[in-house]
Amino acid sequence: MTTSGITATSPPGSIGSSGEYTSENIQVLKGLEAVRVRPGMYIGSTGVDGLHHLIKELLDNAVDEALAGYCDRVELRIAADGAVSVSDNGRGIPVDIHTDTGVSGLETVMTTLHAGGKFDGAAYKVSGGLHGVGASVVNALASQLQAEVCRGGVRYTQDYSRGIPTSELVKHQRVKKQGTTVTYYADPEIFPEITYDFGRLVAQLRQTAYLNKGLEIRLVSEFHEAERNGDIERGFFFDTGVASMVRNINRKRKVVMPAPFYYQRIADDADVEVAFQYHHTDGHDNLAADERTFANCILTPEGGTHLAGFRSALTRVLNDHARKQNFLKDPKDSFSGEDTRGGLVAIVSVKLGDPQFEGQTKNKLSNPEIRSRVEAATAEGLTRFLEENPTAAKSVLEKVQTNHAAREAARRARDLVLRKNALDGTSLPGKLADCSERDPTKSELYIVEGESAGGSAKMGRDRQFQAILPLKGKILNVERFLDKVERILSHEEIRALISAVGTGEGEAFDISKLRYHRIIIMTDADVDGSHIRTLILTYFYRRMRPLIEAGYLYIAQPPLYRVQRGRSIAYAYTEDEKDALMKRMSTARSEPSLQRYKGLGEMNADQLWDTTMDPAARKMLLVTISGLDDIDSIADTDGVFAMLMGEQVGPRKNFIQSHATEVQNLDV
Repeated sequence: MTTSGITATSPPGSIGSSGEYTSENIQVLKGLEAVRVRPGMYIGSTGVDGLHHLIKELLDNAVDEALAGYCDRVELRIAADGAVSVSDNGRGIPVDIHTDTGVSGLETVMTTLHAGGKFDGAAYKVSGGLHGVGASVVNALASQLQAEVCRGGVRYTQDYSRGIPTSELVKHQRVKKQGTTVTYYADPEIFPEITYDFGRLVAQLRQTAYLNKGLEIRLVSEFHEAERNGDIERGFFFDTGVASMVRNINRKRKVVMPAPFYYQRIADDADVEVAFQYHHTDGHDNLAADERTFANCILTPEGGTHLAGFRSALTRVLNDHARKQNFLKDPKDSFSGEDTRGGLVAIVSVKLGDPQFEGQTKNKLSNPEIRSRVEAATAEGLTRFLEENPTAAKSVLEKVQTNHAAREAARRARDLVLRKNALDGTSLPGKLADCSERDPTKSELYIVEGESAGGSAKMGRDRQFQAILPLKGKILNVERFLDKVERILSHEEIRALISAVGTGEGEAFDISKLRYHRIIIMTDADVDGSHIRTLILTYFYRRMRPLIEAGYLYIAQPPLYRVQRGRSIAYAYTEDEKDALMKRMSTARSEPSLQRYKGLGEMNADQLWDTTMDPAARKMLLVTISGLDDIDSIADTDGVFAMLMGEQVGPRKNFIQSHATEVQNLDV
């Protein structure tokens, strides 16, 4: 069994020759030993994500000082030798003796799990770190660490190694500055690869600065690619907070409002910040909203009570104002929540003393009182904004009215097509070769390019759990018809795809009706195959995106080459693998034969099973949306699809010219 990079095995007889299990077999891990034995429990993994999580833990501590009102500058520095340093100008960790531990407050925080100043609310009314494990976990997983505290006009330092103090707390000369600096080296015994992603750090620090207006954050890195010379520096400071975040997301869009709406309401028990701005969607995913919510600077991707409060106030206030301005003349008419959120980019950030989250991942805020706080703040600020900005208010109402009309037209078109083509999940396409397994968690659907490859896949598959849906030719490029739902749903191959998947699509998508938990796109390894794959990906992203977010979409990886010498046959999936196989199978007398696969139809049923469909041997790529925790990345993903598959030729031509030299396995 492998857990977080630690291999644990139980040799025969380790519990006793008789299999006896007594208290002698119970191991008690002391201090920070548990962190080093099972680091994945504390930082997620020992890969790149876990490595960057260490930095986040220290940054969160520095930001908590800012949330408490004692810090306005944070610096992250990565030295050329891999040393990571996080500094703040806050109060500094206490250095007086802790009554329970008998050592300084600094040593207590650095060496004791669940030790910190964020439990009783006295030192920190608001904080992102709630469990008191951040600094101690970093210390446990560092080969070397030095903590420096400037407090009360005096500088103190203490050194550690793998969680254990290697020096006493040392008192140095008097200084004028104050704050805490932690410098450490990630332990190579824990992390097999120590490489820091500058772009990832930039995105993280930028987002942190957005959420803490007035906080200056600086990044200095010497740890980067050899071809870059000198330090790389970035600075982040936003005096308008989340309004700057909204403005940045919409920087490449045609906006409805000249400037984002922004309102902040600070009370004793909660600090609420709301910002939003509408943009013209030009038919692209007209009814979608980009709503991002945060609680104590923690992204809550599943929303929660703060999002519910914002949505309720937004819909109510816009309806009230629409009636006052005669946009809604019939008292029975009203805009729905979907109408008021079409083309909307919104940020809701709350800071509170005791955030409650659903589950360990903090994906959803559940504090019931926050809903009313956010609803009241949004209603108060938005009412004032609409009254004081009549031109912007009119533009917003016109946008919402357009959303309403588009939704109604789309609903009528969808209902007509669904009735005509029976896409309600009650019938399956005739070309689908279904599997006998009815448990979606054990079933998979191969979407195969072409009837010929579909025939081979049907013969080679395991009928128990593998279903095959062959598609004829290239499906419709839905990116160009996002405002014409009836055109999308009238396309024969898309209708077959919708029926086979079972979830419905667009607004009617219901993931609970998904018939397969692995949906695998399998196309030829040539230009046409790549284009077909991109068209299918575009459809899934635009019309069934929750399926991707849930981790159910894959891309099959058929081999590029078949190498044979005598009865020995091997397959290569990359050029490097092919070269290695040719070298290994060559002899002085003869060279092995080489076959380049350009189409799945060139493989018979057995070969297709052996190379691409056998779960024990196949290679597949999981389709994910990069940067789901980074709001800028989501906007960029939308932009990539619009650029690659949209109407405008110029941006696509520029992209092709810029990346032409990066092409591998060019099919000519």
